[in-house]
Amino acid sequence: METQDLLKKVRKIEIKTRGLSNHIFSGEYHTVFKGRGMSFSEVREYQFGDDIRAIDWNVTARFNHPFVKIFEEERELTVMLLVDVSQSSFFGTESQFKNEMLTEICAVLSFSAIINNDKVGVIFFSDKIEKFIPPKKGKSHILRIIRELLDFKPEKTGTNISEALRYLNNVMKKRSITFVLSDFMDKNFKDALSIANKKHDIVGVHVYDMRETELPDIGLIRVKDAESGNLIWLNTSSKKVRENYRKQYKDNFENCRITFLKSGADLISIRTNESYVNVLLKFFKKREARR
Repeated sequence: METQDLLKKVRKIEIKTRGLSNHIFSGEYHTVFKGRGMSFSEVREYQFGDDIRAIDWNVTARFNHPFVKIFEEERELTVMLLVDVSQSSFFGTESQFKNEMLTEICAVLSFSAIINNDKVGVIFFSDKIEKFIPPKKGKSHILRIIRELLDFKPEKTGTNISEALRYLNNVMKKRSITFVLSDFMDKNFKDALSIANKKHDIVGVHVYDMRETELPDIGLIRVKDAESGNLIWLNTSSKKVRENYRKQYKDNFENCRITFLKSGADLISIRTNESYVNVLLKFFKKREARR
């Protein structure tokens, strides 16, 4: 992508997603994802009704008058984005490609995080770790992440979620809020997810296209598996072919849903032709109600 075109796309996404973060998601994000504890803020004179356990005896003795310690919530968190850049993410038949929606969701979450003074980092993965951007604060850092999301060229085509989760545990020594953004066209990542969710707060964001759930009846077509590169002919006029296709998708998603459920991690699912805003808000409200 040409530099000028890339900058235009970055700016367009920044305007859209930063606005959403400022006006919609910042409050929801702050409520749902709490800080790690309480930190000292200041001392002030004792007032009627204050907890006597909060009295600062050193300051009280110095001024011969009771003073109390004031604490505030320690807000700073680290948000990690594990982004699937396998070839299957470069697909879409409705409003946008899956990778385009993933980019916007990452941008919204990133801007919501920096509004709350949190750090944001990214791990790009296919069937290997493609790139790691360490967590940092600031708008310029978020714009760099958006540029990478728009222009990144993965070396591999497949998907290995277990490898991404293992890498997360290795590079992130402290607890983080981790969003795994993928179409989850992978299996056997239950053990890795269970281990990662014990250390981090994992949220899966499943993005899919309607054409992955159901084939239209349009006769004989040639299709290519984006990750393996295999080409096959499909007779979409066959009811059995369409049913098998639908079942394959349902089985894969059910496996993903159960994996997250058994691991104790959250999972939300978003179609490329629906509003991710509504889905994210619903998730935040549901999660807040559980607290």
